[in-house]
Amino acid sequence: MSSVPLSAPALLNRDFLEVRAKILELAACLDRFERADGALDDDPRVARIRQGLQTLLSTDGPTRAERVQMIFSLPYEDGWRGNWSI
Repeated sequence: MSSVPLSAPALLNRDFLEVRAKILELAACLDRFERADGALDDDPRVARIRQGLQTLLSTDGPTRAERVQMIFSLPYEDGWRGNWSI
């Protein structure tokens, strides 16, 4: 059996509600951060979230996921296996 890729409209039809739900969930999470006591302005995780959102909005092409992943990834280090104890 060979698989035929779905068209862009078919993918949108299939995934729209799930994407919508994820965006709403993200918006609700950001709202909770802002309503909570304390400031997060200097937290590097918030900076990464903002950078990820900006990347989503400003990047064209099929590399959005890779670019966002790199924002949340640690840089590669030679000998990284030696830093993990099993």
